[in-house]
Amino acid sequence: METCIIQSPLGYTKINGDNNGISSVIVLNSEEKVTDIIPIELEDCARQLKEYFEGKRNQFNLKLNPQGTEFQKKVWELLEQIPYGKTCSYLELSKQLGDVKAIRAVASANGKNPLWIIVPCHRVIGSDGSLTGYAGGLHRKKWLLEHESPYKQQSLF
Repeated sequence: METCIIQSPLGYTKINGDNNGISSVIVLNSEEKVTDIIPIELEDCARQLKEYFEGKRNQFNLKLNPQGTEFQKKVWELLEQIPYGKTCSYLELSKQLGDVKAIRAVASANGKNPLWIIVPCHRVIGSDGSLTGYAGGLHRKKWLLEHESPYKQQSLF
């Protein structure tokens, strides 16, 4: 397993993966030493994340290899279908899985998503439109949703 740490506008970001794909991308809540040399298996992921933060990319094209239960993987696959700039509720995801009573399990699986930003769990909000729990912190979720908003504030100057 290869690892690197890159700097992002939201903090230090740790990427893990190998030839089988990217297994995790997590934002760290502490300062870490940025990796001087990025392993070849992680270069594409680091580049695509940089492009995302620069506003040059709204979709990722990476080989992914997250570890989780079958149910978690189903939820993560649904998350990948939420378009850039759009949001979805936990209830809507539960309905897509065919069980509205699974809302807590969906929320739990969402919170265990190991692929920050790439599998866009930040696009899931409460049914009332509220920003609900986010493993990376609500301030990061708010930033990401504003970053992806099609209605960005234009400068008058």
